[in-house]
Amino acid sequence: MTAKYGTAHWLAFLLPASLLAGAYGSQYIGGLYPCEMCWWQRYPHFEALGIAFIAFFVGNPAYRHALVALAALGILTSGLIGGFHAGVEYGWWEGLTACTSTISGSGKDLLDSIMNAPLIRCDVAPWTLFGISLAGYNFLLSVGGAVVILVLKWKMPKI
Repeated sequence: MTAKYGTAHWLAFLLPASLLAGAYGSQYIGGLYPCEMCWWQRYPHFEALGIAFIAFFVGNPAYRHALVALAALGILTSGLIGGFHAGVEYGWWEGLTACTSTISGSGKDLLDSIMNAPLIRCDVAPWTLFGISLAGYNFLLSVGGAVVILVLKWKMPKI
């Protein structure tokens, strides 16, 4: 296994793992609950993480190569969804109407939970750093990371 191949493989595994850890950390520690489009960005990262993990156990280098490239496409997909979401947050284009809320409780408390649940809007960035929202950072990191992974795979010696 060459160093470039190892770097691409580890990046395909660690990038979605880190971004998902950040997303869940901001949700459960920071109190930034995800909107519908935030959830959409997580799904391809789960796919990429699973595929990159499975690739660690594949003995055939050609199959491993293909799995890492497939994981990079999952990361790219999440980044593109993040780019769309960031554009909605910045008002560059119209978003979708679906929003989410956090509801917990049962029985008697359920109605109170529904009535008091925060509505999470997809067109409002709940947090920014240097004017870039979390969706914007997902776009930058995911698209950039996917390009790096694919370039490393492209330059890798043919199997």
